Amino acid sequence: MAVRLVRDCSVLEVPAAGEVTVAEHRDIEIADGQIIAVRATGEPSKGVGDVVDGTGLLAIPGLTNSHTHSPMVMFRGAAEDVSVEDWFNVRIWPMEVNLTPERVRVGARLACAEMLLCGVTGFVDHYFHADQIARAAQELGIRADIAPTYFSSSGAEGRAAAFDAVDAILALNDPRIRASLGPHSTYTVTEKDLRITADHARDLGLKVHLHVAENMDQTRSSVERLGVTPIQVADRTGVLDAGTVIAHGCGITPADIEILAPYADRTGVSSGPKGYLKHALDPVTPVRGLLDAGVTVGAGTDGAASNNTLDVLEAMQYIALATKQQEHDVMALTISDALRIGTRGGATLSGMGSTLGALEPGRRADIVLVDLSGVHCRPVHDPRAALLYSARAISDVHTVIVDGLLVVQDHTLLTYDLQEILSDADAIASELLDLSTGGAIQHYAP
Repeated sequence: MAVRLVRDCSVLEVPAAGEVTVAEHRDIEIADGQIIAVRATGEPSKGVGDVVDGTGLLAIPGLTNSHTHSPMVMFRGAAEDVSVEDWFNVRIWPMEVNLTPERVRVGARLACAEMLLCGVTGFVDHYFHADQIARAAQELGIRADIAPTYFSSSGAEGRAAAFDAVDAILALNDPRIRASLGPHSTYTVTEKDLRITADHARDLGLKVHLHVAENMDQTRSSVERLGVTPIQVADRTGVLDAGTVIAHGCGITPADIEILAPYADRTGVSSGPKGYLKHALDPVTPVRGLLDAGVTVGAGTDGAASNNTLDVLEAMQYIALATKQQEHDVMALTISDALRIGTRGGATLSGMGSTLGALEPGRRADIVLVDLSGVHCRPVHDPRAALLYSARAISDVHTVIVDGLLVVQDHTLLTYDLQEILSDADAIASELLDLSTGGAIQHYAP
């Protein structure tokens, strides 16, 4: 249902730079899915549509999950307490042999439901059977930018199939569903294929979304094998020039940041420290150095197989904490910085930085109402701090609006039967974890 007005809420004001602030007692007026005014409560408004009562709630821009593999929610908790190598080679890549289009769609529905209920209004995805992820996103009413994944080991046919999947997503002609090119990484895709992909991305006017320098071991291996870092590979193959979402980047060096800086208008990095900490990676993404160089950073969850949740608010908190620890500086990432990463930063990586990421007139009406009245948030001396460090998205997100349409109300998903989603996922969960067939989709050896 279309929303005309969010009445009497507090509004998180997220500028492009500087301090994030909170304005009290505001009405947000919406028309045709766009914010047309944010003004003091009680001023007259026009139009026909539903009015959402925001009394006692904090309105924040819809959050963007800037890097995930949404159907991997089906592997949640199935690869714990193992090394990075075993995570790929013994658990996840052998289990992904069991994927089918229908199973991917079931998993994507579960992921979309979790994200919406956590205040995530858009996600940047990178996975197989990408057309099914797009369909699931449409069914639940969430935004998505989806990159069909391929490995060079699948040959020219695999690359072509991924390109065809991009065309299929674009053919949906849905303004809320976008596509990117999705080579898996700089270590599983040849430089020839990366060049072809970068050229194709430029021809279509799309981004490239891939894993680059996921950890420092990958960077060291690349230097030993090729004489250059993964970022340099992405540079010399034209990937950075095409415009790129770099997943993780924990192995990005200071010299790499200098390479990235000239591409800052079209290339950014998604960071998801929870997974890095679980795998004892050191360092984590150099968020402070990237921001200082003007490179956009977004908050990502990766897949739930490594991160366990698709909660972007949690990812923002981890980014703030991990950056403070890595830099040994409490001011290395402020509350305002972290909130901007999850809102404007993620929106930029999704390709919609000019129309999402802030609650301002002229931007699309992706709005999340958060209830900070719970015992774990009280007293609320600073609503920004309560949001970042105390709030729990799955319990505190009250209402979610995407493109002016109400998709979650009073903690309830409105666009799809949640029990049906859960039943469908439970029905296939054990089949996806079956390792009896043998094989793997790829071998991890960066």
